Amino acid sequence: MTVRTHLLALACALSLGACSSTPTHYYTLIAPATQPAANVAQAPFQFEMQPVLMAVQVDQPPLVVRQGDGSLAILENERWGAPLGDEFHDALTGELERRFGTRDLAGLPKQSDRPVLSIRTDVRRFESVLGRYALIDVVWNLSLRSTTKGSKRETITCSSVIRQPAGIGMESLVVAHQKAVSTLADAIARTAGAWARQTNLPCPS
Repeated sequence: MTVRTHLLALACALSLGACSSTPTHYYTLIAPATQPAANVAQAPFQFEMQPVLMAVQVDQPPLVVRQGDGSLAILENERWGAPLGDEFHDALTGELERRFGTRDLAGLPKQSDRPVLSIRTDVRRFESVLGRYALIDVVWNLSLRSTTKGSKRETITCSSVIRQPAGIGMESLVVAHQKAVSTLADAIARTAGAWARQTNLPCPS
């Protein structure tokens, strides 16, 4: 084989390799920033968001989608920008900050004259079906404590199953999950606001 022939063969191989490689796409659960809601009253408590427990089947970098036969497909070239538990935590935290009108103070000093609301979430199901829907099944716990030494801690545990329709394409599926997280934030914020004032209230039906 001549040098010229060898170079041509190498160029063809590189060209075919470039054409056959599939680009990797990265997604986030954090919805695009919007203008803050007008006239949001600050919550009567400080809040701290605890780490999220995520269903083990989907807690990995590639997106995992459910197929019609009940099997799961791992999409190696469609990935979350961070571990899914972290994505869920950061997305939900941002949504709650906007609704509470205050920042997450997890790991930070707290004011001594305001109670502290701790929020824990356990994502039992995080289901993705291309072209159909995104679903989350979340058990969430609110714990309210006073910064006064010896004060009683109040807790309530609720759950939400939220399903959002998704159009064709991966982007539509991710947006549906973003909307599901936003709906969950609405439920948590409404419950927290009422429950902090009257802790004997039940979970929303």
